[in-house]
Amino acid sequence: MTTPSTPLAAVLPIMETDTMPDAMLAHLQQTIDADGGWIGFDRFMAEALYAPGLGYYSRGSTVFGVMPQGLREAGGEVVGAGSDFVTAPEMTPLFGQALARQIAQALQVTGTDEIWEFGAGTGALALQILDALDALGVPVRRYTIVDLSQPLKARQQAMLHQHLDRVQWAEALPDTMRGVVVGNEVLDAMPVKLLARLQGVWYERGVAWNPDDAAHPLAWADSPTDLRPPTEVPGEHDYVTEIHPQGEAFVRTVAGRLQAGAAFLLDYGFPEAEYYHEQRHMGTVMCHRAHLADGNPLVDVGAKDITAHVNFTGIAVAAQDSGMEVLGYTSQAHFLINCGLADAMQAASLADRSAAQKLIFEHEMGEFFKVIGLTQGNYWDAMGFARGDRTHRL
Repeated sequence: MTTPSTPLAAVLPIMETDTMPDAMLAHLQQTIDADGGWIGFDRFMAEALYAPGLGYYSRGSTVFGVMPQGLREAGGEVVGAGSDFVTAPEMTPLFGQALARQIAQALQVTGTDEIWEFGAGTGALALQILDALDALGVPVRRYTIVDLSQPLKARQQAMLHQHLDRVQWAEALPDTMRGVVVGNEVLDAMPVKLLARLQGVWYERGVAWNPDDAAHPLAWADSPTDLRPPTEVPGEHDYVTEIHPQGEAFVRTVAGRLQAGAAFLLDYGFPEAEYYHEQRHMGTVMCHRAHLADGNPLVDVGAKDITAHVNFTGIAVAAQDSGMEVLGYTSQAHFLINCGLADAMQAASLADRSAAQKLIFEHEMGEFFKVIGLTQGNYWDAMGFARGDRTHRL
């Protein structure tokens, strides 16, 4: 194990923030000590987000926010309403209504009547999907939410009170599944491994405990590794990036247990050639709190979200290796428009039309977010990828 010759502060700048809770610090110190003084970043990220009672998603604080009235952008900063970030379903129900049209087609083609949503947030997306499918006359026998966050489960139950006869919660997958799987901003929250190429040598970047710095006791530390990015990164310059074993394992698990159905995963990311581009030398790990972003996950641990972009090529390969077919891969803008968003906007309120524009404008979420569709069984023409399909770029 070594101290980085190029500190991560050079690529993920340290920001001065509040002191993290003592309980989380004590938990991390114990975890690091138990593992011999060093843990990989994936382990650190898992504890920071999901440690019972301490992690960002398990401590009970409000993290998702409903789009506030008069949301404004000033100096590049989005002002919210006491939340850390706003996801697409909280911005407008038109998002869920468009996605529901794709789900309706998938249910019909695959002959299934169940939906499985991972990481359901406030439950807003589930509500939009169920309401939209009811309006379309598409029967859904059961809607299962798989979520590790007990505080969010309570929020979801309140949001979905009129559908509780069909909604159930699970903390783990059954041995077999049938239906349509949905994951909106789920993959980006799955722990990643950090790799650092320093002076031509690859290391796994992890976290150690520094007892000599009371203000910042968590420190970056590198360990020699045989791990490598899935493709060669050109150049000899220092380079930090991520690999995604947990996200790819998740897809393989779903593929192995889904007997019939499809999956639609929406998130921010790139195909492999763009993800590991030689100029993307700073990696993609980012933290979110109060609608502001910072690049140092070692401060305020448990009080802010930690994410990494998705390598969609890795997701597609994991799915195909496990027997699934790729239905398509495209931008969120193309996907939503293919699913009828533009027509729905015509009949919507001014507020919903304005919010929906953020979902599809190229400089907003339209290009930043991508959608990949997978199916268990033979390929079929999914409406969400009718125009603008980019599967050939994966």
